[in-house]
Amino acid sequence: MTAQPEAAPHGGAAAPTPPVLQAAERGATVISDKAVARIAARAAKEAVATHTDTSVAHAKLAAPRASVTVGSGAVRLGLTLDLPFPADLAGVSRQLQQYVSERVAHLTGMRVTEVTLAIEHLIPADGLEDRRVQ
Repeated sequence: MTAQPEAAPHGGAAAPTPPVLQAAERGATVISDKAVARIAARAAKEAVATHTDTSVAHAKLAAPRASVTVGSGAVRLGLTLDLPFPADLAGVSRQLQQYVSERVAHLTGMRVTEVTLAIEHLIPADGLEDRRVQ
């Protein structure tokens, strides 16, 4: 024969419920460096598509890569990416830094202290393919 669990008596005292803790006392959400880097790379890709004319050069642009340093709730980002040319590189760079900083801060809740860009290649936007001088 199997033992049946004892039922609580009707009208008896219910088990005490534990007190509800404040959010700060319950624990913390930890976001890995790799996840922050992926968010930053995705934000950089969105920013390049939004702030540049990538109609022709889009297929030739390599996906942005990100490196991060996280500490004390703050993050420093390093981005390596390709940009279409011709473009106002200083203006596009500022817009990329601002967009990526705001997006990472919004999605992770971390304070972004620095966003550095390394422009690896400038991709001609007019579709120049190995032209020769004649």
